[in-house]
Amino acid sequence: MTSEQAKRQAPLVFQWGIFPFVMGSAVAISWWLMQDGMDPALAILGPQIAAFIIVAVFEHVYPYHDSWNQNHADVSVDARHAIGIAILLGVITPVAVTIGVAVGGWLSDQFGIGLWPSEWPLLAQIVLVLVVGELPGYWVHRFEHQWEGLWRFHAVHHSAPRLYWLNAGRFHPIDSFLTFAPSYLLLVIMGSGEVMLAYFGVITTIHGIFQHANIQLRLGPLNWFFSMAELHRWHHSKTLFEANHNYGQTVSVWDWIFGTRYLPADRQPPEEIGLADLPAFPMTWWAQILSPFRWKQIKKNCETLN
Repeated sequence: MTSEQAKRQAPLVFQWGIFPFVMGSAVAISWWLMQDGMDPALAILGPQIAAFIIVAVFEHVYPYHDSWNQNHADVSVDARHAIGIAILLGVITPVAVTIGVAVGGWLSDQFGIGLWPSEWPLLAQIVLVLVVGELPGYWVHRFEHQWEGLWRFHAVHHSAPRLYWLNAGRFHPIDSFLTFAPSYLLLVIMGSGEVMLAYFGVITTIHGIFQHANIQLRLGPLNWFFSMAELHRWHHSKTLFEANHNYGQTVSVWDWIFGTRYLPADRQPPEEIGLADLPAFPMTWWAQILSPFRWKQIKKNCETLN
């Protein structure tokens, strides 16, 4: 942490409390609105917007790195990615639900029982929906780092030169589809229901904002469940070994089960992030959308610079 940041050190109550407070409030408000009869998809909209605003404001009050608050000519690019992903998820969800309901109904008929433990307490079901829903995404994300055929799509996300709330949406559409469609499909097949999908959606979205937030925050023991900023900042390292860890989009459970959790206690994550081996990676929105299909040329351009 720089000397300038030290002068603006966030109070400990803020560092430890900002994420649990915002997330807890969002879930509670969503629950209240759904109990009041509001459609689940609408009930989670307001809390998400509020979380975006809160994080965007506090990034300029208690920044983790001052340099990450400087515009790197990336705001318009990240905004276009975020809008595109929001539209894509709006399409993915109903399609996955339609397919999932059919498959889940067939499985239920075959086995004579529902696969989702709807009799569990609400909090236990929320934990389960996060853990189960994360599993397909964890493996897709891990394969994206191991197989170049998928990495060419995921590299768009790692091209970010800094971490701040808006680049939580910097994803190639095909990357997002491969990550989220299997999660929604699995949850629906298991019979989780519309309400549980709503909780999954609001929690993963708000977590993603905080995961990339340029805010001084701490989670302590909660880092064993959530894949929060303290873990995810290492995932954006230019050092390959560090980047090939912490694949969890929302929870870190599968990372510690499969041995890919990484949170060293003796140093802080790097301030300079990005693609060390792809210095010529395109940084405009349209060029990034086309980048997976121009991969050989991009690699050739990067080899020339290296």
